Amino acid sequence: MEGGVIPRALVRTALLAVAATAVVFAATEILPGDAARVRGAGRASAEDMARERKRLGLDVPAPVRYLRWLGHLVRGDLGRSPASGRPVADVLCERLPATAALVVVTLTVTVALTALALAMGFLRGGRGGALAPGLAAVPQAVYAAVLGAVLSGALGWLPAVSLLPPGSSPWAEPRALVLPALTLALPSAAFATVLLRGALSDVLRLPHVADARTRGLPPSLVLRRHVAPFLLVPSVQVLALTAGWLAAGTALVETVYGYPGIGGLLVSAVAVRDVPVVQATAVIPAVIVLLGMLVADLLDASGRGRTPRAAKGAAAGGAA
Repeated sequence: MEGGVIPRALVRTALLAVAATAVVFAATEILPGDAARVRGAGRASAEDMARERKRLGLDVPAPVRYLRWLGHLVRGDLGRSPASGRPVADVLCERLPATAALVVVTLTVTVALTALALAMGFLRGGRGGALAPGLAAVPQAVYAAVLGAVLSGALGWLPAVSLLPPGSSPWAEPRALVLPALTLALPSAAFATVLLRGALSDVLRLPHVADARTRGLPPSLVLRRHVAPFLLVPSVQVLALTAGWLAAGTALVETVYGYPGIGGLLVSAVAVRDVPVVQATAVIPAVIVLLGMLVADLLDASGRGRTPRAAKGAAAGGAA
């Protein structure tokens, strides 16, 4: 690995993380109203509103509040929910395992479906795949409606809602994961296929890959030895983006299926302007994406400069 790559990657990731927190804070700032106004519900006097805003720390300029929040965030202090009075970390820990389980199951299904689609594209020489953009463009709500109507309504195979109380383990009722996971995995796999299809076509045009195919090597050997290594870094990048999108995009699915994760928590927190909870739940997917992209950058740097030699070795191994 080239010297200085790791420090540069770490610094870049740290700067992007700070930028992400600034975007999250700015987004919560433009929400109409604030926690004091929502809690007053239009009945509190001006003096009561002023006292409530001071108690919540809303009486200082936004830049000062951002720096205070960032400082607490760096120390691992997510603050306290003004709506429930509980530490935000406790509120998240109650809901996070359910969303984590949903994301893990969804990613597993997404990886399997994407690998299958790419394998089919490889067998067809990089052609085809026109269905993937259409599937990726279908709104998540449509998947939820169709899958719920078929798998739960018509066939009765799965429960229409999870009925899991907040804080309970989703593994105690794994069937509750199936509908939400499929609803998230189908468009995710289609989107990942669209992103990786171009990379697959580029790899298939590499000389050593074309030579291996011309020599009539078994497709499974060509795919495993000559194609898959070149798809590793873009696949990790797409996986990181997908994981972050899933962590941030479960709100609709969790609401539709009554699943007790952080997506539903985010919806309820926005409704009552519970800003510390909104900020914490929004930062989580950003951190997941940045960590995944950091891993992908390090993998890319570790293989840079060795690709031509590896390609030659692969071609020689195929010829042998």
